[in-house]
Amino acid sequence: MVPVIAPAIDPAISVVIPMRNEGPNVLPLIDEIAQALAGQAFEIVCVDDGSTDDTRDRLLDAAARHPVVVLRHAASCGQSAGVVSGVLAARAPWIATLDGDGQNDPADIPALWRRAQAEGAADLLVAGHRVSRKDSGVKRVTSRMANAIRARLLGDATPDTGCGLKVFPRALFLELPRFDHMHRYLPALVLRAGGRVVSEPVNHRPRLRGQSNYGTLDRLAVSISDMLGVIWLQRRWKRPVAERVSPPPAG
Repeated sequence: MVPVIAPAIDPAISVVIPMRNEGPNVLPLIDEIAQALAGQAFEIVCVDDGSTDDTRDRLLDAAARHPVVVLRHAASCGQSAGVVSGVLAARAPWIATLDGDGQNDPADIPALWRRAQAEGAADLLVAGHRVSRKDSGVKRVTSRMANAIRARLLGDATPDTGCGLKVFPRALFLELPRFDHMHRYLPALVLRAGGRVVSEPVNHRPRLRGQSNYGTLDRLAVSISDMLGVIWLQRRWKRPVAERVSPPPAG
């Protein structure tokens, strides 16, 4: 873990970004986030998930220019582990997550955050919906199929669970079960916890630098077992409704 001194002002929102071998994307992406949140008290929590390129060095460069907290996993533990580490280290009551490849547009963060604040709910997740995907044809087709299957089996009320851009209360996330690839099932997990999920259209951009850490077959192979696990979690939990019981007044 690389220690970085956090800014003195308490942030209102923490932007959490898991990264693995995204060295060329670090500075452009963080500059964009800082521009999108100018005038707000924010921090950017970047988790280097065991990168073998210069991601760590580029993050330290960014930390000299912006309120960036840098964490590093000694070995790659996956995107969900990066999100968990980032949220645990975050200091703000609101969390925004996005992917480190630059395909999510940081300019969309304020709109999702405004929607979350306007709803005034501590149990709300606002999920980005990539209406116009800029991925390959194969990736778009497989994502549509995966979203349709997830929606049917999990009832997650979300057209695009794979979008990395999401805004939610930190306290809500900390109540969710943690497991590998959980980031793909945040809407279903929030609903399981008794929360609400809404979607907002967001921009999506082609990858300009670096290479994807995922393959189509890789995602397909793990998604089946993950989905079965989430279905099991849904069926093995009943949301309790607890109310405080006060003793009768004395005398």
